[in-house]
Amino acid sequence: MEGGVGLEGEEDKGSKGLEGTGLNLPLNRHGNLIRASGDENLKEISHNIRTSKTPTLINYGASWCRVCSQILPEFFQLSNKFPKLSFVYADIDECPETTQHIRYTPTFHFYRDGERVDEMFGGGEERLHDRLWLHSS
Repeated sequence: MEGGVGLEGEEDKGSKGLEGTGLNLPLNRHGNLIRASGDENLKEISHNIRTSKTPTLINYGASWCRVCSQILPEFFQLSNKFPKLSFVYADIDECPETTQHIRYTPTFHFYRDGERVDEMFGGGEERLHDRLWLHSS
């Protein structure tokens, strides 16, 4: 997709995170999507979520996870459809200490008023959209 995150041409199959997916992801138009770049960054993001009133969705995934790669473009699209929500992508291999509690990929955590209010395991674009709609109201 033109103007996307621009992950084309990645030759290193051992890459982690978004780069390791090899996907050309849609551009986030609202600045409401961030990627945790490591454990310290994810700790900071988590602190910001706990002290914020903004509804937030965290997507815990992995570059080697087929289902994660299938749902990731929709996750990016949803960040454009729900501009008042915050979206976070955290690769479990880039944040190994802070994601030890994650047992399945993808795992989605929904936060409202700083508290985790819901959790979803696995893919399903319609299911994810419905959950987001529910928590954005």
